[in-house]
Formats: sequence, C-alpha cells, structure tokens
Amino acid sequence: MSELFKNYIAGQWVEGTSVNDNVNPSNTNDIVGRYARASKAQAEQAIAAAKAAFPAWSRSSPQERHDILKKASDEILARKEELGKLLSREEGKTLPEGIGEATRAGQIFDFFAGEALRLNGEVVTSVRPGVGIEVTREAVGVIGMITPWNFPIAIPAWKIAPALAYGNTIVFKPADLVPGSAWALVDILVRAGLPTGVLNLVMGRGSDVGQAILEHPDVAAITFTGSVSTGRKVAAACVASTPMKKVQLEMGGKNPLVVLDDADLKLAVETAVNGAFFSTGQRCTASSRFIVQDGIHNKFVDAVAERLKGLVVDDALKAGTHIGPVVDQGQLDQDMKYIAIGKDEGAKLFWGGERLNRENPGFYLQPALFTECTNTMRIAREEIFGPVASVIRVKDYDEALAVANDTEFGLSSGICTSSLKYATHFRRNSEAGMVMVNLPTAGVDYHVPFGGRKGSSYGPREQGAYAREFYTTVKTAYTFAG
Repeated sequence: MSELFKNYIAGQWVEGTSVNDNVNPSNTNDIVGRYARASKAQAEQAIAAAKAAFPAWSRSSPQERHDILKKASDEILARKEELGKLLSREEGKTLPEGIGEATRAGQIFDFFAGEALRLNGEVVTSVRPGVGIEVTREAVGVIGMITPWNFPIAIPAWKIAPALAYGNTIVFKPADLVPGSAWALVDILVRAGLPTGVLNLVMGRGSDVGQAILEHPDVAAITFTGSVSTGRKVAAACVASTPMKKVQLEMGGKNPLVVLDDADLKLAVETAVNGAFFSTGQRCTASSRFIVQDGIHNKFVDAVAERLKGLVVDDALKAGTHIGPVVDQGQLDQDMKYIAIGKDEGAKLFWGGERLNRENPGFYLQPALFTECTNTMRIAREEIFGPVASVIRVKDYDEALAVANDTEFGLSSGICTSSLKYATHFRRNSEAGMVMVNLPTAGVDYHVPFGGRKGSSYGPREQGAYAREFYTTVKTAYTFAG
C-alpha cells in the first residue's frame, strides 16, 4: 500500500474515517496518492484548535508572521517544478501551467510576508477637545476556507497567506478532487514554523467537513471559491448562523471577449484561444463568449479554428501538450451535455467538441467552437467550465457592449481593438470586476485585487492589499487625555 497522507489537526497528522484515492485525469490507472478524509467530529476538533491558537497568534509580532510566510515562499519557489508536476498530475493542467501556478503561490506568500509588516492604522483628530482617536485593524478570528479544484495551490495560497499575515487562524478544506497540492502546501507551512493550531487541514467531502465548518459558531468568517449554487448556500448558512459569519464568495463567470473590426486579427485570435481554451477552459475567468463585429467575424472564426487544429490535447505531463484533460468524468459529462445543448439550440458546432482517446485512459476533450449563437442560448448564459466557446455576431460596438453586459455574471471581460476611444469606453462601462484590453480575460497579477460583480462575487476582494478588508476588522478607539 502507498503512503497515506493525513489531515493536520491541532499540530498532529491524523488519519481520517475513510481514504480518498487521488486519480490522475491524464491516466486514470495512475493513483497520485491516498488521502485521508476527515469526519465532522475531526472538523470540529480542528475548529477548537484554531480557536485556542487565536489569542496568541493574533497578538504575535509582525516579524514572526513575516518570517514564517517568507520561509514558506522560499521553499515553494525552490520546489516549483516538483509542486507543479504534482499539481498537473492531479488536476490535469499542462506541466508549464502547473509550474506557473506553483510559482504564483510562492509569489503570493512573498507578497503577504511583506504585508504582515505593512499593516497600519490612522490617528484622527477628534471634534472634541482633549480626545484622541486611533483607527486600527485586528484579526477577525477563525477563518474557514473552502477551495475549488481548478487552482489547487494558487487559490489556497491567496486565502491562507493574507489570513496568516493579519493574525487569523485557519481551518482549511480543499476540494476533495485535488487534495495533493493542498497537503503539500500545508506541510511546507507547518515546517516553516507555524505554532500549533494556527493552520488545520481537514480533507474530505463538503457534505461532511464543509458543512461542519459552515455551521460551527466558533468560525468567524468563511472564504469560499466554487460554484454559484454552492456559494448561495454558503452565504445563506453564514447569515443564518449565530453569531453571523463574515463571508467572501468567488463563484463563476460567463466572460465576454469583444472583438471589433479594427482589432489586430493575430492578436485577437491568440487572446481568444488563450483565454477560452488553455487550462482546458477550467477557469472562472475563461472567455466563454466571443462577441465579434460583422466585418471581422468570418476571418476571426476561421483563424480561431485553424489555431485550434494546431493545439495538442494530451497527457498533461507530456512535452508539447497544449491542453490537458478535463478534471474528471463528472466534468467531462457536463461539457458534453452542453455541447449537445448547443446543437439542440441551433448553434453550429464549427469545430471540435469530440471525445478523444489517447495512449492512456483519461478525460480528453477536443476544444469546441460554436458559431451562429445568440446571447439567449444556454451555452451563452450558463457557465460550462470547460473548453467550449460561443461566437456571437454583432453589428457595432454599442451592440457588443450591450451583449457583453447582458449576463448575470460580472467577473472578467475583454476587448480587442486598436481604438483608444473604444478601449477607454469599454473599460469604464463594462460591468465586470476586471477588464482586459488586448489581453486574455484569464490571467491576473497576484498583487492587485481579484473579484467581480453581480453573480460572480460577493464580499470584499481577494489578493493584494485589498485582502485586508476581509481578513481584518476595524476598531476605532477613543482616549480622553484630560
């Protein structure tokens, strides 16, 4: 039997109540590792440990927190190839993408090591003589973290790093589908010197572990990334709990990429293909709607299809692979369901969309490009979360903007144009939290805020200095000097 990777609770590595086989989606005969699944009772033990550790950790020196986060960053970056390979093996994104994500995790910890030293407040003059006012930020408490499978080390990093930097303690539940990267990250942080109880890892199913975290009164806040339907349940549970929990949600997107007649065709094609199909389209920021003006429409569609023909879909670890497999059978079934829906709705499957076989059994899918779409079709309104994109033809910029904003989501948007006028207007009037000009909608920096509007996000932004809005609470203190 292979090694069992255990949960980390109250400073101890402990077995769970069952075992999860972590399956490689590029080769389903390959078991990445055996990971312990925690029980509800173990989740409650983790919460108790985090609560007990909070007073000391929240009052620890900024230098101590900096040093631990910097040590973790240094190890992640030193091991980025190893961690990237593990990530690609368990999630299915290509090896360069996996290494890139591991690198980003290291950069995030480095950034927040600095932020631990930069937390400041304000001294304000009172309207009353002899009264002084200080406005400061303090840690929130025990943070429950529920992370998705599509970025198994970067998203945990951008939640864990600020939480620790600002003095919070953590109960962390990664996606059951990809526990390997999360386990490796926690192992690094433990060896970096985190005190007992500050960080607890409880792997397992959302119905057991996640629900226990949501319901427990000692969890002060929940940060969640995942589907809209689950996000709504998380929000409802946080509001219904006593006391109410602070909540941060990142849920999904149906991100538009507008391509105007004046766009550089080659740049527009690369922008579209990168944003829609790389990482197998399994990004909440993926460009799933191409909104293309009449004059460039046919040339754009033909060029995208030609570019897709040259992309290699294969084992994520194989050199030369551009697109890896879909993460598992359930996601593959969902992608194929939407491809069938698109055909039934009257859209034209212009290229791709076929199930593929490779040397080893895996969840391989040819990228799908639909044309003759309208913005009322389900494939243009619902998040598919796979390598499927719809092309919507429009007559002019005004119609393009209206179609781009006609969605319940508002995470990311993009425009390809050589016009400063249209670029400037789009940046101001696009109803999205992140706007790209001549860049893919997917792909953001680690030191600036991440998040959207409407149904995509709820609560304070993630990443960068803006992360403090969620991971700290503001205190206003008055002193009468006499």
